Amino acid sequence: MLTGNDWDRILKEEIDSESFKQLQAFLAQEYATRTIYPSMVNIYNALRLTPYHEVKAVILGQDPYHGPGQAHGLAFSVQKGVPVPPSLQNIYKEMAQDIGFKIPHHGCLTGWAEQGVLLLNTVLTVRAGQAGSHKGMGWEQFTDAVIEKLNERERPIVFMLWGRNAAQKKPLITNPAHLVLTAAHPSPLSAYNGFFGCRHFSEATRFLNQQGMNIDWQIED
Repeated sequence: MLTGNDWDRILKEEIDSESFKQLQAFLAQEYATRTIYPSMVNIYNALRLTPYHEVKAVILGQDPYHGPGQAHGLAFSVQKGVPVPPSLQNIYKEMAQDIGFKIPHHGCLTGWAEQGVLLLNTVLTVRAGQAGSHKGMGWEQFTDAVIEKLNERERPIVFMLWGRNAAQKKPLITNPAHLVLTAAHPSPLSAYNGFFGCRHFSEATRFLNQQGMNIDWQIED
């Protein structure tokens, strides 16, 4: 049981697949011999905190933060007390410009997840200090399955795909009920190439309001 909610049933075919079993064997070896982020108990936090039937929006990143104490299973989020990483600082800056967001003093996005924002990375684990080190090891197939199952949902969802790895999922979202927004990744390397000014948060809010849904993006300090 990965999540303890409806994702376990919805993803059962993927969880039972040979490729997922191979991924689990790879991860067992990695966690036993290296420092891997996030901790094993936090790998599926995004799915655990945002059940399938509650998803209103998906923010899709790349792979977890690879510094000590940063990743805790939610894309772009860090626990309170951990310095806010540059990518999240840039997300906050864009939100301040776009929707008048008041920038908090921490980077914990759990409140979004609990409101139906699935904070998913395309790859869910990483070696310490080695960005992209678990790319191509099987996570992409698993997160493809997550996106495909969300695509089947009748109730509309907003997908925010940030960066090249996230944008590669766009062909999986074929249901015209959903809104798909793409932009550059918010990292300092690419934020000025199309993330700043993307206005995804106002677009998402407008779309969700039209469907009778709402997300309070403001984060309490």
